[in-house]
Amino acid sequence: MSEETKELKKELAKLKRMAVEIASEIHDIVEDTLWTDYDKMPELSQKLVAAVSEANAFKTENGL
Repeated sequence: MSEETKELKKELAKLKRMAVEIASEIHDIVEDTLWTDYDKMPELSQKLVAAVSEANAFKTENGL
């Protein structure tokens, strides 16, 4: 595997991790504080959609 491919995969992993962290925040709200923090859900949902879209676009653009 070339060094460039390794770097691209590393960047993709970073983008995926960011999406998973947002999903984890949503999960925590649903499980623990839904009735007090439900108002955070729309913003987190938008961030999650953007993060997943970015990761998928990066993957497609770089043939990963």
